[in-house]
Amino acid sequence: MAPILLYGPGKGHPPLCESLAEWLTGVYKPSAGAVEASRICITNGASGSLANMMLEFSDPTYTRRIFMVEPTYFLACPIFEDTGFQGKLQGIPENGADCIDIDFLREQLKKAEAETWPEKPLQKTGSPYQHIYRYVLYCTTTYSNPSAKTMPVHIRESLVKVAREFDILLISDDVYDFLGWSNDCLAVDPPLRLVDIDRALPGATSFGNAVSNGSFAKIVGPGIRVGWVEATPAFVSSLGLVGSSSSGGAPSHFASTLVDRMLRSNDLQQLISAVLIPEYRKRFSTLMTTIEQQLLPMGYAVEATGPRPGTAGGYFTYIRIPAFFAEHGVFAKTLAGIALRDYSLRIAFGHMFVVTGDDGSRERAETPDGFAYCLRLSWAWLEAEQIEEAIGRLAECTAHTRRRVEQGEDVAKGVEIGIR
Repeated sequence: MAPILLYGPGKGHPPLCESLAEWLTGVYKPSAGAVEASRICITNGASGSLANMMLEFSDPTYTRRIFMVEPTYFLACPIFEDTGFQGKLQGIPENGADCIDIDFLREQLKKAEAETWPEKPLQKTGSPYQHIYRYVLYCTTTYSNPSAKTMPVHIRESLVKVAREFDILLISDDVYDFLGWSNDCLAVDPPLRLVDIDRALPGATSFGNAVSNGSFAKIVGPGIRVGWVEATPAFVSSLGLVGSSSSGGAPSHFASTLVDRMLRSNDLQQLISAVLIPEYRKRFSTLMTTIEQQLLPMGYAVEATGPRPGTAGGYFTYIRIPAFFAEHGVFAKTLAGIALRDYSLRIAFGHMFVVTGDDGSRERAETPDGFAYCLRLSWAWLEAEQIEEAIGRLAECTAHTRRRVEQGEDVAKGVEIGIR
């Protein structure tokens, strides 16, 4: 046991790299072949690895933009800002079921390419920085947070091709992939990841253009602080040499040994199959049934889409508030503020998911059909009975707020709700 109390190698606990590679091969069944341990770097979770990837593979003097599919996971924004990209974050709309507007992305890339940039990085130079990308694009391709949508495979392929053309690092948070089910069975295989497509398409570079940012936070518990990055061997080798790992070793060495035992004993897969998916499926069913009974008659609409009809997964569903509120300029954040103040009900609202510093992202959110009129609901945290009670409170809040608006009251006045 003594080695687990020492500094682990920067790339992570070698036995976990091996057991994780075997597990990922079984889960994803990549067409390019088995996942090798050389493609794995162990991290302390998806957030920590996102920061480390930015430190190792981007340079604010050279990396033109950080693109974020909007609505976005809002707590990724401060990570990008902390690594030097304040004012360079730009939203790319989901564009319905496609989950990303490729044409809009191309337009923004052309605009950025027309600007004047150094030919080489000015800050990140020398042998520690083997490759600095011109762009970074952040997304969650399966059961997205917040919209719960899943990007179609043909769109993923197009996105990888664009990334190769413009030297984009695609970072996909693949943290919900393992929690999917269909109506007629308990589990469904996740779609091809961006990293699988990048590996399979001819012409891949040594550092690649796509990484899978994984985490055990959603399937073991956030306190475990263990995750992984899968990418090319060159990419993960460089990531394992980021300054903090060179000094402190593996960022989650002790906990990594525990996760390794869970994988080798098959306890983790048993937990997912026998506990998590059945329970989440039950809670999801409760949530959707209660929405159908109480919210849809009021004008709400469910916006989330799974990887194919009859499937669902992840943690969230995404609903649009009644059109009445959009017609009267009442955003979802106002409804959420009233729900918190008057009904002790906390709900994530559309404005939270605007890309920080991008005025265009906010403008798109606030259009009549924008995501400022949407709410993110989670079934992963509450028991089924609590879900029913929560939707009942939301229905009551909605009806009361509507009556106040109809009476000419400014319901947004005095309602404050924090984003972070």
